[in-house]
Amino acid sequence: MRSGAWKGHTGKRIRNVVNIGIGGSDLGPVMAYEALKHYSDRAITFRFVSNVDGTDLAEAVRDLDPAETLFIVSSKTFTTLETMTNARTARDWLLAAMKADEHAIARHFVAVSTNARGGGEVRHRHRQHVRILGLGRRPLFHGFGHRPFDHAGHRARQFPRHAGRLPCRWTSISARRRSSATCRSCMGLLAIWYNNFFGAQTVAVLPYDQYLKRFPAYLQQLTMESNGKHVTLDGARVDYDTGPDLLGRAGTNGQHSFYQLIHQGTRLIPCDFIAFAHSPEPARPGITTCCFANVFAQTEALAFGKTAEEVRAGGNAGLARAASTVRGQPSVEYPAAGGSDAGGAGQAGRALRAQRLHPGHDLAGRLLRSVGRGAGQGLAQRIIPELESASEPKFEHDSSTNALIRRYRKLKGPA
Repeated sequence: MRSGAWKGHTGKRIRNVVNIGIGGSDLGPVMAYEALKHYSDRAITFRFVSNVDGTDLAEAVRDLDPAETLFIVSSKTFTTLETMTNARTARDWLLAAMKADEHAIARHFVAVSTNARGGGEVRHRHRQHVRILGLGRRPLFHGFGHRPFDHAGHRARQFPRHAGRLPCRWTSISARRRSSATCRSCMGLLAIWYNNFFGAQTVAVLPYDQYLKRFPAYLQQLTMESNGKHVTLDGARVDYDTGPDLLGRAGTNGQHSFYQLIHQGTRLIPCDFIAFAHSPEPARPGITTCCFANVFAQTEALAFGKTAEEVRAGGNAGLARAASTVRGQPSVEYPAAGGSDAGGAGQAGRALRAQRLHPGHDLAGRLLRSVGRGAGQGLAQRIIPELESASEPKFEHDSSTNALIRRYRKLKGPA
Protein backbone atom coordinates (compact mmCIF):
# COMPACT_ATOMS: atom_id res chain seq x y z
CA MET A 1 0.00 0.00 0.00
CA ARG A 2 2.82 2.40 0.87
CA SER A 3 4.51 1.72 -2.48
CA GLY A 4 1.27 2.08 -4.40
CA ALA A 5 1.24 -1.56 -5.55
CA TRP A 6 -1.96 -2.25 -3.60
CA LYS A 7 -4.78 -0.41 -5.35
CA GLY A 8 -8.49 -0.11 -4.82
CA HIS A 9 -11.19 -1.85 -6.85
CA THR A 10 -11.20 0.89 -9.52
CA GLY A 11 -7.40 0.99 -9.83
CA LYS A 12 -6.95 4.12 -7.73
CA ARG A 13 -4.17 4.23 -5.18
CA ILE A 14 -5.15 3.88 -1.51
CA ARG A 15 -4.73 7.24 0.21
CA ASN A 16 -6.99 6.84 3.27
CA VAL A 17 -6.89 4.25 6.04
CA VAL A 18 -9.71 3.86 8.59
CA ASN A 19 -9.12 1.57 11.58
CA ILE A 20 -12.32 0.06 12.97
CA GLY A 21 -12.02 -1.41 16.45
CA ILE A 22 -12.87 -0.76 20.09
CA GLY A 23 -11.10 -1.09 23.41
CA GLY A 24 -7.55 -2.29 22.95
CA SER A 25 -8.10 -2.69 19.21
CA ASP A 26 -8.73 1.05 18.98
CA LEU A 27 -6.95 2.71 21.90
CA GLY A 28 -3.62 0.95 21.29
CA PRO A 29 -3.30 1.84 17.59
CA VAL A 30 -4.63 5.40 17.97
CA MET A 31 -2.36 6.06 20.96
CA ALA A 32 0.74 4.83 19.12
CA TYR A 33 -0.21 6.64 15.92
CA GLU A 34 -0.77 9.94 17.70
CA ALA A 35 2.42 9.50 19.76
CA LEU A 36 4.55 8.92 16.65
CA LYS A 37 2.56 11.08 14.24
CA HIS A 38 5.56 13.26 13.47
CA TYR A 39 7.19 10.29 11.70
CA SER A 40 4.11 9.22 9.75
CA ASP A 41 3.53 9.38 6.00
CA ARG A 42 1.44 12.52 5.61
CA ALA A 43 0.41 11.50 2.09
CA ILE A 44 -1.92 8.99 3.75
CA THR A 45 -4.91 10.07 5.85
CA PHE A 46 -5.58 8.02 8.99
CA ARG A 47 -8.85 7.85 10.89
CA PHE A 48 -9.99 5.71 13.83
CA VAL A 49 -13.55 4.59 14.48
CA SER A 50 -14.72 2.87 17.67
CA ASN A 51 -18.09 4.19 18.84
CA VAL A 52 -21.11 2.24 17.61
CA ASP A 53 -22.95 5.56 17.39
CA GLY A 54 -23.20 6.06 13.64
CA THR A 55 -21.90 9.61 13.95
CA ASP A 56 -18.37 8.34 14.60
CA LEU A 57 -18.08 6.47 11.30
CA ALA A 58 -20.06 9.07 9.34
CA GLU A 59 -17.69 11.87 10.37
CA ALA A 60 -14.62 9.69 9.76
CA VAL A 61 -15.52 9.03 6.10
CA ARG A 62 -17.40 12.23 5.29
CA ASP A 63 -14.59 13.78 3.22
CA LEU A 64 -12.98 10.55 1.94
CA ASP A 65 -13.09 9.08 -1.54
CA PRO A 66 -14.30 5.47 -1.11
CA ALA A 67 -12.25 4.38 -4.14
CA GLU A 68 -9.10 5.46 -2.26
CA THR A 69 -10.07 4.14 1.19
CA LEU A 70 -8.93 1.00 3.01
CA PHE A 71 -10.65 -0.21 6.19
CA ILE A 72 -8.72 -2.17 8.81
CA VAL A 73 -11.20 -4.15 10.91
CA SER A 74 -9.38 -5.01 14.13
CA SER A 75 -10.85 -7.52 16.58
CA LYS A 76 -9.17 -10.36 18.43
CA THR A 77 -12.24 -12.62 18.29
CA PHE A 78 -14.31 -11.03 15.50
CA THR A 79 -17.35 -11.27 17.73
CA THR A 80 -17.30 -7.75 19.24
CA LEU A 81 -20.72 -6.21 18.57
CA GLU A 82 -19.56 -2.61 18.10
CA THR A 83 -16.73 -3.52 15.71
CA MET A 84 -18.84 -5.88 13.62
CA THR A 85 -21.67 -3.34 13.41
CA ASN A 86 -19.30 -0.59 12.26
CA ALA A 87 -17.62 -2.96 9.78
CA ARG A 88 -20.97 -3.77 8.16
CA THR A 89 -21.86 -0.08 8.05
CA ALA A 90 -18.52 0.72 6.40
CA ARG A 91 -19.11 -2.09 3.90
CA ASP A 92 -22.53 -0.69 2.97
CA TRP A 93 -21.10 2.85 2.65
CA LEU A 94 -18.31 1.65 0.37
CA LEU A 95 -20.51 -0.39 -1.97
CA ALA A 96 -23.22 2.26 -2.17
CA ALA A 97 -20.79 5.12 -2.80
CA MET A 98 -18.82 3.21 -5.43
CA LYS A 99 -21.91 1.63 -6.98
CA ALA A 100 -19.95 -1.61 -6.92
CA ASP A 101 -20.67 -5.24 -6.10
CA GLU A 102 -19.12 -7.27 -3.30
CA HIS A 103 -16.00 -8.02 -5.35
CA ALA A 104 -14.82 -4.54 -4.32
CA ILE A 105 -14.62 -5.55 -0.66
CA ALA A 106 -11.45 -7.60 -1.12
CA ARG A 107 -9.53 -4.48 -2.22
CA HIS A 108 -10.84 -2.19 0.50
CA PHE A 109 -10.95 -4.28 3.68
CA VAL A 110 -8.24 -5.94 5.76
CA ALA A 111 -8.96 -7.93 8.91
CA VAL A 112 -6.64 -8.04 11.93
CA SER A 113 -7.57 -10.97 14.16
CA THR A 114 -6.55 -14.27 15.74
CA ASN A 115 -9.86 -15.75 14.58
CA ALA A 116 -9.39 -16.59 10.91
CA ARG A 117 -12.79 -18.25 10.63
CA GLY A 118 -14.51 -15.25 12.16
CA GLY A 119 -13.20 -13.13 9.34
CA GLY A 120 -16.25 -14.18 7.39
CA GLU A 121 -17.93 -11.04 8.70
CA VAL A 122 -15.90 -8.96 6.26
CA ARG A 123 -15.11 -11.56 3.60
CA HIS A 124 -16.74 -11.75 0.24
CA ARG A 125 -19.45 -14.35 0.59
CA HIS A 126 -18.46 -16.49 -2.38
CA ARG A 127 -14.98 -16.43 -3.90
CA GLN A 128 -12.85 -13.46 -2.97
CA HIS A 129 -11.61 -13.11 0.62
CA VAL A 130 -10.18 -10.16 2.46
CA ARG A 131 -6.73 -10.63 3.90
CA ILE A 132 -6.61 -11.63 7.55
CA LEU A 133 -3.50 -10.58 9.46
CA GLY A 134 -2.45 -11.85 12.87
CA LEU A 135 -2.68 -9.42 15.77
CA GLY A 136 0.34 -7.20 16.20
CA ARG A 137 1.65 -3.82 15.05
CA ARG A 138 0.65 -4.17 11.40
CA PRO A 139 -1.81 -1.25 11.29
CA LEU A 140 1.03 1.03 12.41
CA PHE A 141 3.29 -0.15 9.58
CA HIS A 142 0.88 1.44 7.11
CA GLY A 143 1.77 4.80 8.59
CA PHE A 144 5.42 4.36 9.50
CA GLY A 145 6.84 1.35 7.67
CA HIS A 146 8.76 -1.49 9.30
CA ARG A 147 12.19 0.08 9.78
CA PRO A 148 11.43 2.49 12.67
CA PHE A 149 10.09 -0.44 14.71
CA ASP A 150 12.89 -2.94 14.07
CA HIS A 151 15.01 -1.83 17.04
CA ALA A 152 12.01 -1.65 19.36
CA GLY A 153 10.85 -5.11 18.28
CA HIS A 154 14.28 -6.58 18.96
CA ARG A 155 14.30 -5.07 22.45
CA ALA A 156 10.79 -6.38 23.16
CA ARG A 157 11.86 -9.91 22.19
CA GLN A 158 14.82 -9.72 24.55
CA PHE A 159 12.73 -8.67 27.53
CA PRO A 160 11.38 -12.10 28.67
CA ARG A 161 14.89 -13.59 28.73
CA HIS A 162 16.19 -11.38 31.49
CA ALA A 163 13.13 -9.91 33.21
CA GLY A 164 13.11 -12.45 36.03
CA ARG A 165 16.79 -11.97 36.86
CA LEU A 166 16.77 -8.22 37.46
CA PRO A 167 16.77 -6.98 41.06
CA CYS A 168 14.50 -4.23 42.30
CA ARG A 169 16.58 -1.72 44.25
CA TRP A 170 14.72 0.04 47.05
CA THR A 171 15.71 3.15 48.97
CA SER A 172 13.24 3.82 51.75
CA ILE A 173 9.79 4.01 50.15
CA SER A 174 11.20 5.00 46.75
CA ALA A 175 12.40 2.50 44.19
CA ARG A 176 15.34 3.09 41.89
CA ARG A 177 15.45 0.93 38.83
CA ARG A 178 17.93 0.61 36.03
CA SER A 179 15.86 -1.28 33.49
CA SER A 180 12.41 -1.35 31.93
CA ALA A 181 11.85 -4.82 33.42
CA THR A 182 12.47 -3.65 36.97
CA CYS A 183 10.31 -0.62 36.18
CA ARG A 184 7.25 -2.74 35.45
CA SER A 185 7.74 -4.75 38.63
CA CYS A 186 7.97 -1.59 40.73
CA MET A 187 4.89 -0.09 39.07
CA GLY A 188 2.89 -3.16 40.06
CA LEU A 189 4.16 -2.99 43.63
CA LEU A 190 3.44 0.74 43.85
CA ALA A 191 -0.13 0.25 42.63
CA ILE A 192 -0.71 -2.22 45.47
CA TRP A 193 1.11 -0.03 47.99
CA TYR A 194 -0.68 3.23 47.29
CA ASN A 195 -4.09 1.65 46.75
CA ASN A 196 -4.23 -0.70 49.72
CA PHE A 197 -1.99 0.95 52.32
CA PHE A 198 -2.51 4.64 51.61
CA GLY A 199 -6.10 4.46 50.37
CA ALA A 200 -5.13 6.18 47.12
CA GLN A 201 -7.94 5.05 44.84
CA THR A 202 -6.90 7.35 41.99
CA VAL A 203 -3.66 7.70 40.02
CA ALA A 204 -2.92 10.50 37.56
CA VAL A 205 -0.77 10.00 34.44
CA LEU A 206 0.30 13.38 33.12
CA PRO A 207 2.25 13.43 29.82
CA TYR A 208 3.76 16.82 29.07
CA ASP A 209 3.85 16.14 25.35
CA GLN A 210 0.90 16.77 23.04
CA TYR A 211 1.79 13.70 20.98
CA LEU A 212 0.92 11.60 24.05
CA LYS A 213 -2.55 13.09 24.47
CA ARG A 214 -4.19 9.66 24.02
CA PHE A 215 -1.79 7.85 26.34
CA PRO A 216 -3.93 8.26 29.51
CA ALA A 217 -6.99 6.87 27.70
CA TYR A 218 -4.94 3.91 26.50
CA LEU A 219 -3.71 3.23 30.04
CA GLN A 220 -7.27 3.41 31.36
CA GLN A 221 -8.26 0.51 29.14
CA LEU A 222 -5.04 -1.40 29.75
CA THR A 223 -5.10 -1.19 33.55
CA MET A 224 -8.72 -0.71 34.58
CA GLU A 225 -10.16 -3.36 32.29
CA SER A 226 -7.41 -5.84 33.14
CA ASN A 227 -7.42 -5.18 36.89
CA GLY A 228 -11.09 -4.37 37.34
CA LYS A 229 -11.95 -7.70 38.92
CA HIS A 230 -13.38 -8.67 42.31
CA VAL A 231 -12.47 -12.37 42.11
CA THR A 232 -9.27 -14.34 41.48
CA LEU A 233 -8.73 -16.67 38.52
CA ASP A 234 -10.27 -19.54 40.51
CA GLY A 235 -13.36 -17.49 41.38
CA ALA A 236 -12.50 -16.64 45.01
CA ARG A 237 -13.57 -13.16 46.10
CA VAL A 238 -10.65 -10.84 46.91
CA ASP A 239 -10.45 -8.86 50.15
CA TYR A 240 -8.26 -6.05 48.84
CA ASP A 241 -8.45 -3.30 46.22
CA THR A 242 -7.42 -4.69 42.84
CA GLY A 243 -6.69 -1.48 40.97
CA PRO A 244 -6.99 2.33 41.20
CA ASP A 245 -8.95 4.69 39.00
CA LEU A 246 -6.75 6.37 36.41
CA LEU A 247 -7.13 9.90 35.15
CA GLY A 248 -4.94 12.06 33.01
CA ARG A 249 -4.62 14.66 30.31
CA ALA A 250 -1.76 16.17 28.40
CA GLY A 251 -0.07 18.98 30.29
CA THR A 252 -0.29 21.87 30.57
CA ASN A 253 -3.99 21.59 29.70
CA GLY A 254 -4.56 19.42 32.75
CA GLN A 255 -3.24 22.19 35.00
CA HIS A 256 -6.26 24.27 34.00
CA SER A 257 -8.63 21.34 34.41
CA PHE A 258 -8.27 18.98 37.40
CA TYR A 259 -4.94 19.74 39.08
CA GLN A 260 -6.68 21.82 41.73
CA LEU A 261 -8.27 18.63 43.05
CA ILE A 262 -4.81 17.08 43.34
CA HIS A 263 -3.19 20.09 45.03
CA GLN A 264 -6.03 21.31 47.23
CA GLY A 265 -8.51 18.48 47.50
CA THR A 266 -8.99 15.86 50.20
CA ARG A 267 -7.76 12.86 48.20
CA LEU A 268 -4.31 11.37 47.89
CA ILE A 269 -3.59 11.12 44.15
CA PRO A 270 -0.09 9.91 43.16
CA CYS A 271 1.02 11.42 39.87
CA ASP A 272 3.21 10.17 37.03
CA PHE A 273 4.79 12.93 34.95
CA ILE A 274 6.20 12.08 31.51
CA ALA A 275 8.28 14.53 29.48
CA PHE A 276 10.91 14.60 26.74
CA ALA A 277 13.86 16.96 26.55
CA HIS A 278 13.65 17.34 22.76
CA SER A 279 10.55 17.86 20.67
CA PRO A 280 10.50 16.50 17.10
CA GLU A 281 8.78 19.69 16.00
CA PRO A 282 11.01 22.71 15.27
CA ALA A 283 9.36 24.81 17.95
CA ARG A 284 10.91 27.84 19.56
CA PRO A 285 13.41 26.55 22.17
CA GLY A 286 11.65 28.40 24.96
CA ILE A 287 8.49 26.38 24.40
CA THR A 288 10.12 23.09 25.46
CA THR A 289 11.81 24.84 28.37
CA CYS A 290 8.50 26.29 29.54
CA CYS A 291 6.92 22.83 29.35
CA PHE A 292 9.67 21.27 31.47
CA ALA A 293 9.58 24.14 33.95
CA ASN A 294 5.92 23.34 34.54
CA VAL A 295 6.74 19.65 35.10
CA PHE A 296 9.35 20.45 37.72
CA ALA A 297 7.23 23.15 39.33
CA GLN A 298 4.26 20.82 39.66
CA THR A 299 6.25 17.99 41.23
CA GLU A 300 7.87 20.42 43.68
CA ALA A 301 4.53 21.99 44.56
CA LEU A 302 3.01 18.58 45.14
CA ALA A 303 5.87 17.55 47.39
CA PHE A 304 5.99 20.63 49.60
CA GLY A 305 2.70 22.41 49.15
CA LYS A 306 2.09 25.95 50.38
CA THR A 307 0.83 26.85 53.82
CA ALA A 308 -1.68 29.58 54.55
CA GLU A 309 1.14 31.61 56.10
CA GLU A 310 3.19 31.36 52.90
CA VAL A 311 0.19 32.46 50.83
CA ARG A 312 -0.39 35.38 53.19
CA ALA A 313 3.26 36.36 52.97
CA GLY A 314 2.97 36.41 49.20
CA GLY A 315 0.35 39.15 49.39
CA ASN A 316 -2.87 37.12 49.20
CA ALA A 317 -4.04 37.48 52.78
CA GLY A 318 -7.71 37.27 51.80
CA LEU A 319 -7.18 33.89 50.14
CA ALA A 320 -4.71 32.48 52.64
CA ARG A 321 -6.73 29.39 53.47
CA ALA A 322 -8.40 28.84 50.09
CA ALA A 323 -5.11 29.12 48.15
CA SER A 324 -3.05 26.89 50.44
CA THR A 325 -2.09 23.47 49.07
CA VAL A 326 -1.48 20.06 50.60
CA ARG A 327 2.08 18.80 51.02
CA GLY A 328 3.90 15.56 51.71
CA GLN A 329 2.25 13.08 49.38
CA PRO A 330 4.28 9.84 49.01
CA SER A 331 5.92 9.22 45.67
CA VAL A 332 8.61 7.59 43.59
CA GLU A 333 10.84 9.51 41.21
CA TYR A 334 11.92 7.54 38.15
CA PRO A 335 15.31 7.98 36.43
CA ALA A 336 15.43 8.56 32.73
CA ALA A 337 16.38 5.91 30.24
CA GLY A 338 20.13 5.55 30.30
CA GLY A 339 20.51 7.24 33.68
CA SER A 340 20.28 6.16 37.27
CA ASP A 341 19.85 9.40 39.18
CA ALA A 342 16.68 9.17 41.24
CA GLY A 343 15.03 11.82 43.32
CA GLY A 344 14.17 11.54 46.97
CA ALA A 345 11.23 9.77 48.53
CA GLY A 346 9.50 13.02 49.38
CA GLN A 347 8.73 13.99 45.80
CA ALA A 348 5.00 13.88 45.22
CA GLY A 349 5.14 13.11 41.52
CA ARG A 350 7.05 10.49 39.58
CA ALA A 351 8.77 11.80 36.47
CA LEU A 352 9.96 9.72 33.56
CA ARG A 353 12.34 11.65 31.32
CA ALA A 354 13.91 10.72 28.04
CA GLN A 355 15.59 12.61 25.21
CA ARG A 356 12.82 12.32 22.63
CA LEU A 357 9.75 10.36 21.58
CA HIS A 358 10.79 8.12 18.68
CA PRO A 359 9.63 4.81 17.12
CA GLY A 360 12.97 3.19 17.95
CA HIS A 361 12.73 3.99 21.66
CA ASP A 362 10.41 1.07 22.51
CA LEU A 363 7.46 3.31 23.37
CA ALA A 364 5.40 0.70 25.17
CA GLY A 365 8.35 -0.78 27.02
CA ARG A 366 9.48 2.53 28.46
CA LEU A 367 6.13 4.15 29.17
CA LEU A 368 4.24 1.14 30.51
CA ARG A 369 6.07 0.96 33.63
CA SER A 370 4.51 6.74 36.75
CA VAL A 371 -3.34 22.98 42.11
CA GLY A 372 -4.75 24.00 40.38
CA ARG A 373 -3.01 26.07 37.78
CA GLY A 374 -1.79 28.59 40.34
CA ALA A 375 0.04 26.13 42.56
CA GLY A 376 3.01 25.72 40.22
CA GLN A 377 2.92 28.91 38.15
CA GLY A 378 5.23 30.94 40.36
CA LEU A 379 7.66 28.05 40.65
CA ALA A 380 7.65 27.57 36.88
CA GLN A 381 8.65 31.19 36.31
CA ARG A 382 11.52 30.70 38.73
CA ILE A 383 12.69 27.45 37.14
CA ILE A 384 12.74 28.63 33.51
CA PRO A 385 15.96 30.70 33.88
CA GLU A 386 17.61 27.74 35.62
CA LEU A 387 16.81 25.54 32.63
CA GLU A 388 18.00 28.10 30.07
CA SER A 389 21.17 29.32 31.83
CA ALA A 390 24.36 28.72 29.80
CA SER A 391 26.27 27.81 32.97
CA GLU A 392 24.92 25.75 35.82
CA PRO A 393 23.09 28.09 38.20
CA LYS A 394 22.84 27.81 41.95
CA PHE A 395 19.89 25.55 42.67
CA GLU A 396 17.79 26.32 45.71
CA HIS A 397 15.11 23.66 45.44
CA ASP A 398 14.80 20.34 47.21
CA SER A 399 17.30 17.63 46.24
CA SER A 400 14.83 15.83 43.99
CA THR A 401 13.88 18.93 41.97
CA ASN A 402 17.54 19.90 41.70
CA ALA A 403 18.30 16.44 40.30
CA LEU A 404 15.44 16.77 37.79
CA ILE A 405 16.74 20.12 36.55
CA ARG A 406 20.30 18.82 36.24
CA ARG A 407 19.06 15.79 34.33
CA TYR A 408 17.08 17.98 31.93
CA ARG A 409 20.09 20.21 31.30
CA LYS A 410 22.19 17.12 30.55
CA LEU A 411 19.61 15.69 28.16
CA LYS A 412 19.02 19.03 26.46
CA GLY A 413 22.68 19.64 25.79
CA PRO A 414 24.52 22.96 25.29
CA ALA A 415 22.36 26.07 25.18
